[in-house]
Amino acid sequence: MNLVIDIGNTQIKVAVFQETILIFKDQFSSDQLISRVLSISEQYNIKEGIISHVTSLDQTLLSELKKIVQLIELDYRTKLPFVNKYLTPKTIGVDRLALIAGAKGQFPNQNVLVIDAGSCITFDFLDKNEEYFGGDISPGIEMRYKAVNNYTANLPLLKKIEMIPELGDSTKNAIHRGVLNGVIQEIEGVITQYRSKYQKLTVVLTGGDTIFLAKNLKSSIFAIPNFLLEGLNSILIHNIDE
Repeated sequence: MNLVIDIGNTQIKVAVFQETILIFKDQFSSDQLISRVLSISEQYNIKEGIISHVTSLDQTLLSELKKIVQLIELDYRTKLPFVNKYLTPKTIGVDRLALIAGAKGQFPNQNVLVIDAGSCITFDFLDKNEEYFGGDISPGIEMRYKAVNNYTANLPLLKKIEMIPELGDSTKNAIHRGVLNGVIQEIEGVITQYRSKYQKLTVVLTGGDTIFLAKNLKSSIFAIPNFLLEGLNSILIHNIDE
């Protein structure tokens, strides 16, 4: 059994895989990390694991985790199942590496655009030769709502709604349309750019806003909420097999 730990900007997600099959998933706050990992490792007889964190991780905490499970800490030096041609590998977010590993594992020898709609919206491209050059980073939905409020004197802080207003006929509706319709048009535009260059293109949508965006995008996509976890497991398997 493989254990995958993803420490994001706002929450911790863990998953257990039997080879490539996801059999358990959970999420919790940081203060539960040690106790939950201990419980999960005992329940599933975990032997190997991988941890990814986009924020700094306390080394004492990491040492405690490694006493429970034999862990790989993902960073730019980790062996990857694709060719990484990013010009500044030390600065790339490990979550993006995991997403591209997922693309290689699930869609081998294809041109794949992975869109991760989380705190930021990232666009990452893997070509059919399994070479990764990078992509785009854009503000996520919640970040856009906050920016509208933080950088103006009178505009309110709103939360995402599920139905986009047909008209911006009030200040609130204007903000909702500006944020939500803006994100959708941006994603559609990026997909169109890639499809103009790569006619055979697989598009994967993942991240916290997957369900909302999948309902509103017209482009053909694969909506895979657990794609990052699956990508981390692919990297773990690649390192175990080496």
